[in-house]
Amino acid sequence: MSNIKTRWVSAPNKAKLAAIGAAALLVGGFAMSPAAFGDSPPAKFPAAEIHKPSPVPDRIILIPTTTPSSSQKVTWRAEAPANWAQAEIIEAPRAFVNGNVPSGTTATKVMASATNSVNTSLGYASTHHTVEFTGLKADTRYSYRVGDGTNWSEWIDFTTAAADASPFSFIYYGDAQNNIDTAVPRVFRQAFADRPEARVIVNAGDLIDHANSEEQWGQWHNADGFINSQVNSISVPGNHEYSGGLSQFWRPQFPYPDNGPGAAELKQTVYYVDYQGVRFVGLDTNYQSNATLMAAQTAWLEGVLADNPNKWTVVTFHHPVYSTTGSRNNPNVRAQWGPLFEKYGVDLVLQGHDHSYGRGNLQTARKSTTVHNGVAYVVSVSGGKMYALNNGQNWTGNGAEVRSTSQNTQLYQMIDVDKDQIRFEARYANGEHHDGFIIRKNDSGERTVNDFRTPENTTGEQVEVAKTDVQQLSKLGFKAYGYDPGEDVTVYFRRTTEPEDKNGTRIAVKKADDLGKFNYTFTLPSGAKPGDTYQVYLVSKNQQIKSPVLTITK
Repeated sequence: MSNIKTRWVSAPNKAKLAAIGAAALLVGGFAMSPAAFGDSPPAKFPAAEIHKPSPVPDRIILIPTTTPSSSQKVTWRAEAPANWAQAEIIEAPRAFVNGNVPSGTTATKVMASATNSVNTSLGYASTHHTVEFTGLKADTRYSYRVGDGTNWSEWIDFTTAAADASPFSFIYYGDAQNNIDTAVPRVFRQAFADRPEARVIVNAGDLIDHANSEEQWGQWHNADGFINSQVNSISVPGNHEYSGGLSQFWRPQFPYPDNGPGAAELKQTVYYVDYQGVRFVGLDTNYQSNATLMAAQTAWLEGVLADNPNKWTVVTFHHPVYSTTGSRNNPNVRAQWGPLFEKYGVDLVLQGHDHSYGRGNLQTARKSTTVHNGVAYVVSVSGGKMYALNNGQNWTGNGAEVRSTSQNTQLYQMIDVDKDQIRFEARYANGEHHDGFIIRKNDSGERTVNDFRTPENTTGEQVEVAKTDVQQLSKLGFKAYGYDPGEDVTVYFRRTTEPEDKNGTRIAVKKADDLGKFNYTFTLPSGAKPGDTYQVYLVSKNQQIKSPVLTITK
């Protein structure tokens, strides 16, 4: 007999089954609006509730000091009395067993060095605390937590800077500003996924849209999540951090070194930090129309660039030297700071404001199709607000060239610093590559800036010769760029009538120098007759390039 039992269903149970069946129909693709049943949509949860502070710390940020190998600042927000705000720090253990500091070890307690309350538009005060850890070991991982002695954050790890010029990575963002709670988080998180060991994050201004919006500052902190609590932030204010003066949130959140020009208005918006062989310089372009404060920054900047013990220099500010969009223009920034960047060999200038991507250099710095030896200027955007490009008029009209652009795209930039090179790559929010270049610099300060190689830019006519009419049996000098340091290059002298698959007469095999340059001079082979035409052809692992056509004369 069958084991299936018949079961009668009561009327109330029939109603329940009908409801289940309706749900099944929805899952199967039959959409019915709740409004059809008279339901109201959910109410929007108020910002005052979303961002309301509590005794539990949030908005935790690492702020670099002037001695990042031995000290570290941290700021956070919490409803904690100033006399109770504190932190604990310990060399990072293998485990906090049952959440406790390892047996036999005592965490060092440090009381907050500053507490500042900001009266917000959401009806409550937002209180920020600062602590500074000192006497730390270089290149050492630490665990810390912040709180009031009872209400604590989680334990968070960071690593102090090395005492010397050791390799490290950092991330750079243009304006977040808009759609901070919807579009920006994926950019921040993808960047961190690609560079989880980054030691610094550079924000080139306009982190938010309204200077004193508690809601937007809360969204910005939420977008970065835990990242700011374990990676140092180097940020400068954009125009949206100003509203009748600097945002009241800026200095409580970003107590940067007070080593700027000395003007009260520029305190902790103009500063520098030396980190593992890189001098990071932050400037405030919001005063570019104030002759006094602009002159103060310019004089200070020259001193900071002239007396710089670091091999690498990165400068960041908001309004670009060369604008990428519309009718924007910043002549005072360009006239006063541009010559200093070139004179003192600044490597990267990282900017925002124009809500698009642009990367370029002075036209006079161009050495080959893919190489220049000047300052690399970059403009970028991480948020959802976009402007149209202007075809580079502000660059070309001022002696510069734009090498890479993008509009209607959110980007993040990853910069990897090594002993003799910096690798820069810009990627879209979805992780796809957009642009990239490598800066190489030797100990004498000579530099080349090399576009990432592509099949298109590693072939063709890229060998520079002094002249194209050359006498029989004379010497011919030429140069080329774009090689790896020490890369083997084979020199051929090829008659133009030879097939493309023939290399010609082999002249020599030589190595590129430490910057990827290749210079060589040779005597023309005796077989080269007047009236014949030739090309110098250079073959290496990474390039197959040739010179313009050479004509043999008497």
